[in-house]
Amino acid sequence: MFNMIIETRHCFAARGTLRYALDMTIELQQDFDCPAADLWAVVGAPGRADWVPGVSECKFDGTVRRLTMEGAGEIAEQILGVDPETMSIQYSCIESQPPLESHLAEIQVLATGTTSCRMIWKTSVEPVIVEPFIVRQMRASLLNLSEMLA
Repeated sequence: MFNMIIETRHCFAARGTLRYALDMTIELQQDFDCPAADLWAVVGAPGRADWVPGVSECKFDGTVRRLTMEGAGEIAEQILGVDPETMSIQYSCIESQPPLESHLAEIQVLATGTTSCRMIWKTSVEPVIVEPFIVRQMRASLLNLSEMLA
């Protein structure tokens, strides 16, 4: 089942009459017609990136995942935690072009039945100008997962 919920939140600051966005959080949720363990086997493996579009290479050294991506060049993500019990993985992009001021993402897989589950993917990023690229990549990744697990 393809049911994507997108929520974008911006944190604003004001200086005089000028308002500008400080950071942004994107949350996508998607339901899958597969056991949660099947989805977790893909997204919970830091050395696996075949579900992310445009990734031509993925190397994981136990702490940092390095991806070569079309349109983004090489990026490095520090894996902050992988919890098989809660089926959640948290990571932060530590190297990219252009450099990000801050980035934190979390993926969690929740069983909604014996053969169904939901993936919740949250990303907070600054600067907000990268929002269109981040949202595009997240949506395309969810589509890839849907096709892989169908």
